[in-house]
Amino acid sequence: MSSADETDRILRICAACMYCDGLCPVFPALAGQRDNFGEAYLANLCHNCRACWHACQYAPPHPFAVNAPAVLARARRQTYADHVWPRLLRHGFERPALGAAFFVAATFLALAILTFAASPGQAGFYSVVPWGVMAGLGGGALLFATVSMIVSTLRFWRTISADLAPGPLGPALWRAATDIVTLRHLDGGGPGCHDVGPGFSRRRKIFHHLMAGGVLLAFAATLVASAYQHFLKFAPPFPLASPPVLLGLAGGLGIVAGAAGLLALETRMERDVSEPGETQLNVTFLIALQLVTLSGLALLFFRDTPAMGPLLLAHLSLVTGFFLALPATKALHAPFRAAALLRHAFSRKPKTRAVASD
Repeated sequence: MSSADETDRILRICAACMYCDGLCPVFPALAGQRDNFGEAYLANLCHNCRACWHACQYAPPHPFAVNAPAVLARARRQTYADHVWPRLLRHGFERPALGAAFFVAATFLALAILTFAASPGQAGFYSVVPWGVMAGLGGGALLFATVSMIVSTLRFWRTISADLAPGPLGPALWRAATDIVTLRHLDGGGPGCHDVGPGFSRRRKIFHHLMAGGVLLAFAATLVASAYQHFLKFAPPFPLASPPVLLGLAGGLGIVAGAAGLLALETRMERDVSEPGETQLNVTFLIALQLVTLSGLALLFFRDTPAMGPLLLAHLSLVTGFFLALPATKALHAPFRAAALLRHAFSRKPKTRAVASD
């Protein structure tokens, strides 16, 4: 049976049963459907909390062998391949090892360019790598990643919103933004997800918050550093007690802690309910993010030593490779899930107060 047929079979059983209606937004969205389930939408609305797996009366060893989390994870990975732009990047989702290879190849290409332009042994970041080369390479890679992910997400939105009835945008945006920022659906319909076994846990939610918060702080550090350079005329490296360094340090530590925690959970999650391809995407992305972050922290701690030049080249190469490979990694799940949550927010009915009658 093909993956699409298996997804259709599982969703038909779930739509008929609806025992998991209160666990997450997937099942209310499935209610009343008999065909054309909108697998791309439902797969990205699923947060892989695994509550349905532990609640399901038709899970193995039942003959129906319902495994909704694994089926939706496989469908989710297929939506990345179906909508990513440029289309060449779809191979990174069909064969996740190719995504890892793309990151490695892009990193070594950036290293070759930077090494050619570098002047090893001199003091100051821009004495090692000229500002034009550094900004051009990193900025170009980031621009590519941004355009690619925006186009990919717009393609995905057209797919999941084709049957969407028009409604007020403001309330839907607010509800979706609240769900995104709070990671509301990583509660598994109760006190937490089933990260390891049937017990409840909020560890994945906490680690996600740490990692996402660290990324935001690192981005803020970059913006503040740009202001220091272009408006205050300070050249990097900046003093250790300066806002760019403190923000970068806090962000880096948050990313390292969050990504390490998520990697640890990946090694302990139940394999029966995991989809191998998605697991590879998760692990590859987290390792790449860790390499970028750890190289940045190493550069911070050893910037006043002879190791500064090689560490700067390594960090800039990893950052460039990471940005170039980003649209072909699990990072695409962030805008796709945001789009699915916005689609869900349009469908949710706002709660109203009952009016007492005489």
